[in-house]
Amino acid sequence: MSVRDVFRSLVPIVILDWNRRRKKTQVRNALAHKKNTGAVWTKERLVDSLRSAGVQYGVDLLVHSAMSRIGYIEGGPKTVVDALREVIGPEANLLMPSSPVTTLQAKHPQEVFSVLETPSKMGVITEYFRSNIATERSAHPLEPVAVDGPDAEWYTRGHHTDGTPYGPQSPWMKHIERGGQLLYLGTTLINSGTSLHAVEDAIGWKSFAFPIYLEASKSFPVQLKDGRNVTVVTKCHNPDVSNLRKCDGLIPLLETKGALSRVTIGEAPALLADAQAFKSVLLAAYRENGTTMYTPQGS
Repeated sequence: MSVRDVFRSLVPIVILDWNRRRKKTQVRNALAHKKNTGAVWTKERLVDSLRSAGVQYGVDLLVHSAMSRIGYIEGGPKTVVDALREVIGPEANLLMPSSPVTTLQAKHPQEVFSVLETPSKMGVITEYFRSNIATERSAHPLEPVAVDGPDAEWYTRGHHTDGTPYGPQSPWMKHIERGGQLLYLGTTLINSGTSLHAVEDAIGWKSFAFPIYLEASKSFPVQLKDGRNVTVVTKCHNPDVSNLRKCDGLIPLLETKGALSRVTIGEAPALLADAQAFKSVLLAAYRENGTTMYTPQGS
């Protein structure tokens, strides 16, 4: 267990809830001040910012996001999604995580996951995208991805049949293999390192010296888009190993190899990566030095 988790376990829930409310109030007040002083991000300004950062036209884009980090956005999450769609164009696919998981995978309740109805808990931009824009959503109960674009059905097809959340049929792996871009908008790998798990699956999760997944799979009831009910059996991350992650320790390596750049979009620090290079660099580093998100300096 990490120091942070030990600390949190010792603090009464009422204090943790109070602190969360306090932080949200601070963020709301800061955004209101920006609005009142004219520091507003419009769609046009965000489009310019995204293009300047290197988001490419015609290239599939997978976006993790923290809206409050961008600044005060005129029109809210709709403006962000509209700007992203304009920048990549109509022939490219826009992907966003839409996971309902708010705790460790192993502790997520085995309740019905509805592809059409279960909200995303990955931030307001992802939920707006899921419920208003995306034409497809994959049916994995732990790591579903919402997709809008000409290949949305292909991206989401079969995700729930892999046995892990990040296997060959997952949008996570398909996006890497297609050579899309990864955008961490106001967030970093430690908060949003899902594509790192796809690299782990590409390495072969049984190859690791420690169990990254729990030995026993879990079953989840899932209601598909067409209304059919199925049971999805999937591996869940081992929480003891999850607490050892040092994902951001991989950023310097990915930067040095040209697979990732630190950029700014709006007011948000962001990371922009070439997904295929991201995978290639990490696979090579694993084979040469035992480099992983748990051992970013090598083993």
